[in-house]
Amino acid sequence: MAHPISAFQAAYISIEVLIALVSVPGNILVIWAVKMNQALRDATFCFIVSLAVADVAVGALVIPLAIIINIGPQTEFYTCLMVACPVLILTESSILALLAIAVDRYLRVKIPVRYKSVVTPQRAAVAIACCWIVSLLVGLTPMFGWNNLNKMRRTQELNGSHTEFVITCQFETVISMEYMVYFNFFVWVLPPLLLMLLIYLEVFNLIRKQLNKKVSSSSNDPQKYYGKELKIAKSLALVLFLFALSWLPLHVLNCITLFCPSCQTPHILTYIAIFLTHGNSAMNPIVYAFRIKKFRTAFLQIWNQYFCCKTNKNTTSTTTAETGN
Repeated sequence: MAHPISAFQAAYISIEVLIALVSVPGNILVIWAVKMNQALRDATFCFIVSLAVADVAVGALVIPLAIIINIGPQTEFYTCLMVACPVLILTESSILALLAIAVDRYLRVKIPVRYKSVVTPQRAAVAIACCWIVSLLVGLTPMFGWNNLNKMRRTQELNGSHTEFVITCQFETVISMEYMVYFNFFVWVLPPLLLMLLIYLEVFNLIRKQLNKKVSSSSNDPQKYYGKELKIAKSLALVLFLFALSWLPLHVLNCITLFCPSCQTPHILTYIAIFLTHGNSAMNPIVYAFRIKKFRTAFLQIWNQYFCCKTNKNTTSTTTAETGN
């Protein structure tokens, strides 16, 4: 039986539930906006939908499982491992979706004329499928054997215990810190983040060069195109920055746990880091609403048409014809 919930745990659960209540509807709204708005049907927004699906799953699945782990029920080892793995899958899916978005923005400014022939809907769908397959393989690696089961069995044997192997389900109990740091962080988190940083720097550099070119008064289209690309690139770079800001603290704490076992990390820092990782799933719809006009228009249309029971024809026509940011 699990121990009674303490006041601290109750506060933790309340904050997690609040994050979920913001994250799930917000990201469903993002998916809904892309589905109903023809102007949001290019590859970038398909990758954004993939990111939103991962964020919905964080609010609907990962946060409830995190609450269960925080309570610490008595379970079989692999049952606990199955509870811990979804967050690894969804984190990797988010990172790969962000990487796909960065590559897509790079191609839009590097080869604007050939972009539509290179980045087709079919290729975008294949890229999204590959991202999810890789995420499943990376996130389920602990289920394939890279976990703490052997370590716990050795500890049990040293203690001379031969009772049924039941544990108090905690993330660090079943997930190997070597896996989290060497494989998850050093291979599948940090390199993609650094690569995305370089890609966005190159995107901004290419856009700046195009905007600095002197064009005649009759050649406004390139200026307009790259001006829109700059606005969208800034918004998506902000999404990347918030992701890095939300996830790096927890990975740093994992590194401290692995490389400095004697170091005592305050529990409050761990909880803050966890809140940041889960809260990141609620941030993206807010960024889209304030920074990307297409999303803002679509959100207003959904609100007016489905929640205020009225259809704004002007908004609908604007949404369909809109080709800006």
